[in-house]
Amino acid sequence: MWFSTSITIISFLLAINFLSNVQSQTCSGNPTDHCDTEALMSTYKLHYFNGRGRAEVSRLIFAAAGQKFEDIRYESSQWPSHKSEMPLGQMPVLEFDGIKLPQSLSIARFLAKQFNLAGKDNLEQAKVDTVVDTMVDGMAKFGPIRREVDEVKRQADMQKFLVDELPKHMQNLEILANAYSNGGLFFVGNHLTWCDLFVYDMLENILHVDSSFLSRYSWLQRNRQEVEQQPNIAAYLKSRSQTSF
Repeated sequence: MWFSTSITIISFLLAINFLSNVQSQTCSGNPTDHCDTEALMSTYKLHYFNGRGRAEVSRLIFAAAGQKFEDIRYESSQWPSHKSEMPLGQMPVLEFDGIKLPQSLSIARFLAKQFNLAGKDNLEQAKVDTVVDTMVDGMAKFGPIRREVDEVKRQADMQKFLVDELPKHMQNLEILANAYSNGGLFFVGNHLTWCDLFVYDMLENILHVDSSFLSRYSWLQRNRQEVEQQPNIAAYLKSRSQTSF
């Protein structure tokens, strides 16, 4: 009886040790490792128009994390019949285990936390948010200018934006990188976070207007190259759909 009980206890302890080893091998400390069982098992559906737009940063987060998701895209003609299905009548919307979450940056922050791309602790997360907010400030006038219907006015306003407005925000980004990057090529803590992906996506819009714009900002150039060299991101950029926006 004693011998049988001892064998059972030993077997139980060995099983626990085995599971612990498996978990430690799975969670290697890489920011993109999926150490959250809930994040692994959950289902994700991203609703947006057939373009990059405000949903692209979330797609980049999914790509960086190696996480599968359903990329549901609507043509403009289809949108009116689906608008009432969205909580605020707008997109993007993330459907997470059947719950619909609107607002692009809220979605991105949620996904970043799910996949360890938000920062390792509260202070890092605050630094990441600071970079994101600085980039948001820099792009505040870009959207209205791009939507201007008067071609002459749009070109004049865009040139003024590129010369007078945007440079101070790019300088601010490099100031933050100098303070937070620990001498590396990612904005915070010398590891990939979602603010690197957000800045990458926002600057892509600028580079479509002026392909040489970043030549004045060497750190931002190197950061962009480093993001593109991440294996999952490189694969995504190579395979993603080419759209008008």
